[in-house]
Parts: sequence; structure tokens; C-alpha cells
Amino acid sequence: MAFPTWIVPMAATLTYERFTGPEWTFERKYDGIRLLAFKRGDDVRLYSRNQLLQRVPAIASAIARLPHDELILDGELAWDQNAYHVFDVLWFAGRDLRSLALEDRRRELASLPLASPLHRVAALDDAEPWRRAAAAGWEGVIAKRRDSVYESRRSPHWLKMKIEASQELVVGGFTDPRGKRRGLGALLVGYFEGQQLVFAGKVGTGLDTKLLLELRARLDTLAQPTCPFERGTGFPRSHVHWVRPEVVVQVGFMEWTSHDKLRHPRLIRLREDKLAHDVTRER
Repeated sequence: MAFPTWIVPMAATLTYERFTGPEWTFERKYDGIRLLAFKRGDDVRLYSRNQLLQRVPAIASAIARLPHDELILDGELAWDQNAYHVFDVLWFAGRDLRSLALEDRRRELASLPLASPLHRVAALDDAEPWRRAAAAGWEGVIAKRRDSVYESRRSPHWLKMKIEASQELVVGGFTDPRGKRRGLGALLVGYFEGQQLVFAGKVGTGLDTKLLLELRARLDTLAQPTCPFERGTGFPRSHVHWVRPEVVVQVGFMEWTSHDKLRHPRLIRLREDKLAHDVTRER
């Protein structure tokens, strides 16, 4: 088989589940630029995931010094371009490794004498690797099936667990459902600053049909004609129902935006143990 000039990189599927198992292995998720490195003789070419050629002389020189004439590496280039975190090898000494299981490809990768600025991504042996990621301030972890072959697509055999922030919030309203959704569309949530309820955004994921219907029935008993939020912007303009701010929910999200809204929020659970007026923004 001829040495390829391009391979579509395998992509991980986002999951909010937290799990372990003997068939899975875990790695740190690095935050940078996905980079595929193609080495043939002294020629090294570095491509981003959208096949744009990247000029990173220090990384290219380090790869050129590796002892095999034909290599294709997959990894993450740090934003400052001072480190290339290599987690897979797809071509090794004239052999296409993509049909091999991940564990076999890792053994081949382990035989390469990587030296700074090249860094081999290590498997995590923590019982709950996402807790280590949260404590260390990582972006997240990647779960990979040990028997997974390398697929040029977004695959369910690689899963990314991003580390979420979590915040208790108060429901001040909701929107109507659309399409085939039942119960309600999204919860409108906020937190208290003093006696004022501050709008923090909409939460529309993390609710199954049973919970949607249960919440709608409960919120209908709290209906009021006026908006309970005294501060905030970006409210929906139609199909909105306002409620007395009494229901507390736990919400997972990636971060606060520059406009003090939740980014990528999802409902985790109802909080029956919390009083609404005790809910403030956690800093």
C-alpha cells in the first residue's frame, strides 16, 4: 500500500456519562490543535484536522530525527506550539496500523524514542479519571476502547468526557415545547444576588420525557403573570411562561460566558434539599 498523503483523523463523541470498565482505557484530553504528522524520509509535513499545512519547525525537526523513514503520528499540538502530545501512530515503518487494535498501536508507539518537544500521552490508571482531571484543571479525559481500530470518522469507540462546572439554579420560567418534544422546551434559570433574581440562561438538555411532563405539571402550579427575573438580558420573546422562583435544579455547564450566561448547560437533577433564596452564583 502506498504511503498516504492524508488521513481523515478519528474524532471522539461527546458523552456526559461517567464510567469505567476493563474494555476502556483513558487519557488526558489536551486543549490545543489536532495535528497529524506525516514523515517520509527527511520530509515532515504537519496538518491540522481540516488538512491545513502547519509550520512548526521545532516539532517537524524532532519528528525528522525519529529513526523510521515512514511514520504517521496523531496528537495534539499545544497552543503555544512548544509541545506535541502524541497519542496514536497510524503508519509505522511501511505498515498501515489503522486496522490494528488500539492496544497494539500503543505498543508500536511505545517503541518510538520520543523526546521533547514530542511527548507520549500516557494511559490513566485512576479509578475515576474524570476526578483527577477536575482536580488538575484539565479540559477533560478521552475514553477509548482497547480493541478500537482507527476510523476516519466521529466514533462511539472514542468518547470525550469534558469536565463541567456545576451550579445550583432557580427556575423562573420555561418555554413551550417544539416539534415532538413534550412538556416544555427549556427552563429559564437564575440565581439570587441579594433579593434580586438574576437571569443565567436557558437549560434544554438533560430532561427525558418523564421529567419534562413532571416538571411542566409542577411549574404550572407556580404560574405567575410577570417575569420574576429582575436582572439579565436575552429573554425569549414568545411562548414563555413565568413561575414563582421556588424550584431549584442542579445544572452542569462548561463555563460562564462574557455575558454572564451558562455555556452548554444541561440539567443534572432537581434539588429538593435547597431553598431558592439560598441559591447564589458560585465563584
